[in-house]
Amino acid sequence: MNQGKIVEYIDQGRFVCAVCLQDIWELIQDEAEHFTHRYLAQLAFGESIADEHVSALVRALFDDRLYFKLKDGRYLANSEEVVERIVRKREEATRKEERLTEGSAWLKEVLEGNAPEAPACREEIVQLLTGLALYGNDASDFKHGKELLKRIGISDVGESRKLLMGLGVWEADENIELLRAGVVSEFGDAEYAECDRLGRLPLGTEGREDLTGLPVVTIDGPLTRDFDDAISLQIEPDRLSLGIHISDVSSAISPDTSLDLAAAERASSLYLPRKTVPMLPPELSHNALSLVEGEERRAVSLLVRFDREGNLLESRFAPSVIRVRQRLSYDQVNEWIEDDDVFGELHRLSRLLRRRRLEAGALNLSLPDLEVAFSTDGTISFEHIDQNTPSRSIVAELMILYNGLAGEFFRERKVPTLYRTQGEPGQRLPFGELGFVYYVFQQRRKLSPLHITTSPGPHVGLGVSAYTHVTSPLRRYLDLVAQRQMTAALTGSGPVYDEERLEEIRLHEEPILRSLQQIKRNRLRYWILKYLGQRRGERYKALVLDELRSKYRIVLSDLYLLAEMKRSNGMILKTGQEIIVEVGRSDPWEDTLELICRES
Repeated sequence: MNQGKIVEYIDQGRFVCAVCLQDIWELIQDEAEHFTHRYLAQLAFGESIADEHVSALVRALFDDRLYFKLKDGRYLANSEEVVERIVRKREEATRKEERLTEGSAWLKEVLEGNAPEAPACREEIVQLLTGLALYGNDASDFKHGKELLKRIGISDVGESRKLLMGLGVWEADENIELLRAGVVSEFGDAEYAECDRLGRLPLGTEGREDLTGLPVVTIDGPLTRDFDDAISLQIEPDRLSLGIHISDVSSAISPDTSLDLAAAERASSLYLPRKTVPMLPPELSHNALSLVEGEERRAVSLLVRFDREGNLLESRFAPSVIRVRQRLSYDQVNEWIEDDDVFGELHRLSRLLRRRRLEAGALNLSLPDLEVAFSTDGTISFEHIDQNTPSRSIVAELMILYNGLAGEFFRERKVPTLYRTQGEPGQRLPFGELGFVYYVFQQRRKLSPLHITTSPGPHVGLGVSAYTHVTSPLRRYLDLVAQRQMTAALTGSGPVYDEERLEEIRLHEEPILRSLQQIKRNRLRYWILKYLGQRRGERYKALVLDELRSKYRIVLSDLYLLAEMKRSNGMILKTGQEIIVEVGRSDPWEDTLELICRES
């Protein structure tokens, strides 16, 4: 014990007395008693103590609360775990202070236009700024992030985004939705090793129908690389023999392998302007498993026969081997429709299939897709991609046919799968004089929700009695799951999944899919708002959807963007009315748009 150190404490400060507190604590830490300050002073300085000794000890206890806590006027020794926790907390506070000091000095230099050497704590400072930029006041370390900004003279946490851009960490149009969702775009060593192994395996054709003699083609966009569907048609005097061929991903990627788990975590490939996040590594989705022109590939083929009036005569699914003879674009097929017998017949058949779906209650709510284009000077433009061109209608109808017959296949054989169902809409609106865009936005509000379920049921929106997704196993995980069930049934082996396991998969995948859909919607909205921000003062056509108390809900007719517009100057507009609006202000980062009605 360091007894008799009162003089040193008074003369030299708190250090020696702090040592005394540790000595005392080590003596009594295992005792679950409360002690008076006088008793503790006697332990520190001996039996003969004066008021100065007691005062010195009390000051030490007050200044350093590491070893003891005060309760009801008496002191209780902290446990060893509590002391260790307090020490760690103090050490972390010291480290944070050092980071704040070094980081703020570094950021000040950067803001002044200098290029200082980054401190050792660079990554921690970047994490602080990233948390603020993504989550604002809800950031996990908001207090220290706010303090960091304060030390460099910034009060608005939103400025952290600009700091990240200035540091080269973020791009000018960084997709914060991806970051918030934690979407992983890179694959790990295990996945790449499995890709390499699969790429070196022989094709394996045993138990498969040889369909390499069929005139198989792919029809996709010019930039597509992951070809998971192809079609063939043979025209006979009194019938049409149609083939729809889907890449057999299930034969290559087994459940619970590293690739399978990675695909399950991604749920779907994500296609965004300037960025694609694939579900599977490109080595597979673009090459080994893609239906590449001129290469033999394993497929799960739907072989269907129709009479010349489009009545389905027979259909069956079969594991197969195919070879794509031509890779065609939508535009090429559109050009050949009039002069090519095969594509002319495919177009005629697709129209018959569509008409029958509509007669069965299907709804046509397809608006053109908006494709974002970027010029070298940063200007944004949009192209409308019509989904009802002959080539796109052919592909869409044939994929609906495949998925619908797959749903019937599972239902009739009682093979567990995940169906897509949709009930009757709350109301079927007439297509009136207010135009297709107005009709689509209003009818969509009346739709019943889509469900993914293990119980078969109709998909009223598509006009089919059973429906599942199995046509994009390179791009959608649930399609791969359904394909595994189908190939198992076709080969006579037991189902890969029972209903309980399928329900577990659904519960895991649905939130991810919802998140990805939200990311896609928000990202398109971001680019539209940026586009409008570059065109302040320009005018656009709009339709009034709803009249609210102090504003109107409208849709910009050419951009399909929902927006709200404040009432002004006694403005009275009617639902369905076409108006002209002027862009006042548009900020994609803040998701704000100010529109002013100029003509009504």
